[in-house]
Amino acid sequence: MKISIVTAVFNRAGTIADALRSVETQSYQNVEHIIQDGGSSDGTLDIIRKFEASSSHLLSEPDAGIYDAINKGISRASGDIIGLMHSDDFFADDLVLQRVAETFRGQEVDGVYGDLDYVSASNTGKIVRHWRSGPYHPDLLKRGWMPPHPTLYLRREVFDRWGLYDTSMRIAADYEAMLRYLVRGDIRLAYIPEVLVKMRVGGESNRSLSRILHKSREDYTALRRYGVGGINSLLAKNFSKLEQFLPRKGTPK
Repeated sequence: MKISIVTAVFNRAGTIADALRSVETQSYQNVEHIIQDGGSSDGTLDIIRKFEASSSHLLSEPDAGIYDAINKGISRASGDIIGLMHSDDFFADDLVLQRVAETFRGQEVDGVYGDLDYVSASNTGKIVRHWRSGPYHPDLLKRGWMPPHPTLYLRREVFDRWGLYDTSMRIAADYEAMLRYLVRGDIRLAYIPEVLVKMRVGGESNRSLSRILHKSREDYTALRRYGVGGINSLLAKNFSKLEQFLPRKGTPK
């Protein structure tokens, strides 16, 4: 089972090495790393080339934003399973892809996902938020539920049948795509109850009030598009994030 990891990157010289290294050190061997660079000019490309191996495939060219870049990367991928590694993220440990592959082999599912830790940008050992996603049930969608996007791995057939990311959405195309796959595609998901990915805080969707409001509008559009819910579902989605800031059991406060 071949796994394709897609990384869309633009001017991330400060973080890209961690993302590349975490893919490179995975114990699972049948992996290709598709790197879609948007024409970086800050030294990102030099760092990527230092990590280049036979399993990595770099293409640098202008794009129309992160979702366009991700779409280009997915189109270049040749794996049976496709997942993302954002340029600010890294795997929680070296066994993540091994567990993903074992779950696909052991269950008749279209996708696999797990939990996510948000970590401090200045100290990646410090957990700021813990996103425990839990097992999926369709009724959860009305409450704003979604799997942590960076932890989601899908069979190639999901993209082939139900499409890539809607680039008309600037911030919430991941949420729109996941609702499309879950509602229209009725795909089957398996949950790995472990942290799979560490994400630095300060992402694109939360960097300003205007971005937060824009994302909420796009989330609402996606909810209405697939008949999942309306304003109550949007509010539930946003308020559900509050519990992610609570300390985990066994974790020092």
